[in-house]
Amino acid sequence: MIKKIKYSIFILIVIFFVFFTTKYYFSDQNKKKSFRSLNQIDIKIKNYSKKLPVLENNTKNIIEYVNQDKDKNKRKFNFWKLLENNE
Repeated sequence: MIKKIKYSIFILIVIFFVFFTTKYYFSDQNKKKSFRSLNQIDIKIKNYSKKLPVLENNTKNIIEYVNQDKDKNKRKFNFWKLLENNE
């Protein structure tokens, strides 16, 4: 008997919890608060982006091309040829 009462109390607690959380989540008050907070975040991002400093570009002619001579002693790898001649 006590076991059944205990389980029914647990079930009632879970049902009340679900009911009150959904009631609060879908309430107009919560929707207004969430919308206001989202608006404030957007405003803060816009204000912060206006204050960001713009760095000047200093990467002109930064790439140096090196002329590499091919070594005659360099070993050639024929990996792709092994895949092509798969008979």
